[in-house]
Amino acid sequence: MKKAGILGGGQLGRMLLQAAANYPVETYVLENDTNCPSAHLCHHFTKGDIKDYDTVYQFGKNLDVITIEIEAVNVEALEKLESEGVQVIPSPSSLKTIKNKITQKQFYQTNQIPTADFVITQNKKELQVLIPFLPAVHKLAEGGYDGKGVEVLKEEKDISRGFDAPAVLEKMIHISKEISIIVAISQTDEITLYPPAEMVFDPVLNLLDYQISPARLEEKVFFKAEAIAIKAVKQLMSAGLFAVELLVDHEGEVYVNEIAPRVHNSGHHSIEGNYSSQFDMLWRILLGYPLGCAKPVHTSVLVNIIGAEGHSGEAVYLGLEQVLKIENAFIHLYGKSQTKSGRKMGHITLLGDDVSELVFKAHRIKNMLKVVAST
Repeated sequence: MKKAGILGGGQLGRMLLQAAANYPVETYVLENDTNCPSAHLCHHFTKGDIKDYDTVYQFGKNLDVITIEIEAVNVEALEKLESEGVQVIPSPSSLKTIKNKITQKQFYQTNQIPTADFVITQNKKELQVLIPFLPAVHKLAEGGYDGKGVEVLKEEKDISRGFDAPAVLEKMIHISKEISIIVAISQTDEITLYPPAEMVFDPVLNLLDYQISPARLEEKVFFKAEAIAIKAVKQLMSAGLFAVELLVDHEGEVYVNEIAPRVHNSGHHSIEGNYSSQFDMLWRILLGYPLGCAKPVHTSVLVNIIGAEGHSGEAVYLGLEQVLKIENAFIHLYGKSQTKSGRKMGHITLLGDDVSELVFKAHRIKNMLKVVAST
């Protein structure tokens, strides 16, 4: 039985471990928080810092294969482990390219992958001479997640919100749609793609509000998006599961926004919505099995369950029973005991054939289900 390690113990690791139960694999998790969502679902839990070289090296040296559920890990330790024969998926070289937004954007530029025009900035002061480049989006090179580390700068007065650290200033694209394509690459370089998911964002939190899969796209845009996603991931030269986030403008041009080298929020619907979920697919890749079937079983709409604004403390789910009465609604709670404003606490997947009906149900659920703190 193979020994497989996961760096990070959040909800992505939790869902990956739920899928691991179907395979002959012994699971290991490294995470600083002993109460993290993954802690009680793995065979072996190690408390430790995934950013620390020695901790990651010691954790991984006796494993057969190691993967990640977050990019902020010690890549140097993974390189050492790889050199000693431990399989690291995705490869440390691909992770090094992706985990820093500056090197990621340069990778797109070098490989002629369409992406928004950009300028690299080292500090906030440099933004003063870039006012003609606005409107643009300022993204921290490292450390951003779930809308944090991203600032939209439309005009000169917005520059005060920019980052005083290495970052990328991206020319704003007039977006018609944001989509994500999950690409799976096996250890023998087989490729399969999940149908694009269409993402609708909360304009205040800058978090995914709900998404529709398969995305509603014109055929020529669909094929263009798939071709770009395949090209981008192939150039990384690594086995693994990759979420390619793409922007579609009003003329039907497609640009890569960013790539996540792991299971991703935009693929959560696949647990019920596709024959092989993104989590099942990653285990097939890690263990060297044939890739699964990524085709959709039904149209799906996914709704994130977010901590209510103004609430911080022990989580209470109001309206859960009402949601459970909805036909073809599948609830996934992430096992987080504490809630806070904007925190991802779970998701709900709705299945059906009528997109408008599913979106209507999604809005009903958003009004029905609230995550608050106990008093």
